[in-house]
Amino acid sequence: MKKKGSSLTAAACFGLLVVIFILLHIAFTSLTDTIAFQEFRRWKLILGRTLSPLSKPAVGSIRCDRSHKKYDLCSVNGTTLLDPSALTLYELDSTPPATSFTVRPYPRKTDKTAMSKVKDVTLTSTSSTALCQVTHSSPALVFSVDGYTGNFYHSFNEGIIPLFVTVNSVFPNQNITLVVTDSPDWWVQKYAELLSQITIHPIINTKTDQAAHCFPSAIVGLISHGEMTVDPNRLPQPKTLVDFRAFLRKAYNNGSEPESWNRHRKSHKPRMVVVSRKGNVGRVMLNQNQVVKAAEKVGFEVVVFEPSRKTSLNGAFRLIENSNAMLGVHGAALTHSLFLRPGSILLQVVPIGTEWLARTCFEQPAKAMGVEYMKYAIGVDESSLVEKYGRHSMVLRNPRGFANGNWSKVRVYLKAQNVKVDLVRFRHYLTMAYVKAKRFMEKEDY
Repeated sequence: MKKKGSSLTAAACFGLLVVIFILLHIAFTSLTDTIAFQEFRRWKLILGRTLSPLSKPAVGSIRCDRSHKKYDLCSVNGTTLLDPSALTLYELDSTPPATSFTVRPYPRKTDKTAMSKVKDVTLTSTSSTALCQVTHSSPALVFSVDGYTGNFYHSFNEGIIPLFVTVNSVFPNQNITLVVTDSPDWWVQKYAELLSQITIHPIINTKTDQAAHCFPSAIVGLISHGEMTVDPNRLPQPKTLVDFRAFLRKAYNNGSEPESWNRHRKSHKPRMVVVSRKGNVGRVMLNQNQVVKAAEKVGFEVVVFEPSRKTSLNGAFRLIENSNAMLGVHGAALTHSLFLRPGSILLQVVPIGTEWLARTCFEQPAKAMGVEYMKYAIGVDESSLVEKYGRHSMVLRNPRGFANGNWSKVRVYLKAQNVKVDLVRFRHYLTMAYVKAKRFMEKEDY
């Protein structure tokens, strides 16, 4: 009897274990299915948001997505003829009724000043009298480099970064032909190394190439994720500014690790690049020479970098990547901070009234790339505006209230203001930057 009871107990325990196993399996399967379903919905949302205007409907259709704040994106899904002289894309596989759209392919569509410089591109299903003179096997990506693109910051913010985003959103295999509308010759030449990383095909400049080109399809416009931003949540395969910087390195340094400058320099001091502004441009550091001497005195090897349109980006990249710190007043030239290695130091001098711009344009991107960011916000007596308006004026004491969203008043801070830093106060920041840069140099370069 005792043996029978033991058998029943064992059977009951075994049955209970089976039930528990089944319940756990059901729960785990349910959880897995839920996670998988959520992940499916997440990717469906990403792809739908990014590619909705580009997904393939019936062959021979033109679509435009104007739902984004920064940009419009249009597509022709079918054989497309480009007439450069008219900046018109003709859909050759069209069926009635005829449709036409116009778009300005520059990702700053609410900025009237910028967009006034950008020409319309027409997409139409009406017939063309032109014949294909050059036939391509890859689709076209059409965009403009008008607007503010002559400014180095805007060349990246509305040009190179959106181009990187668009390629990784729509053309992951990068088999595309780039069509640039009315580009000045210097733009294609200046960014040739970067463009060669995006496409193996020659760049078509509608300003100089008047031949009729035919493509299997075309996209018109560039996708922007915001100011100096690559949002991984809006890409099919997540990428960030770190990946964008790797893209820059591949173009300018063949993807190799930076040289150890300590092996080639006489001193083992950390190198600081001082980005210089000169002329009647605003935000000039009036006592730059004294600042350079102060930086050298705390222990830096200092290189003054004064970029221009003719500056070699390859040379600039190598100089900055092989440095340990960068210093400069807020301005377009600080866009070169994209060349800094993660762990480097960026010390931005922030003039009065430029806090939001300084944070958006350079602080946030630097942090996103793993660069150690430092801010020196100048005081009232360090601004040249004090001479014109007086230290107790609203211009200096309440910039936000003075400007009140009026861009012409913001220009007071950007164009009419220069900087003369307090050397005693600033030396403290230089010392902190030196300690950080020295630590970074010893970690990375030895």
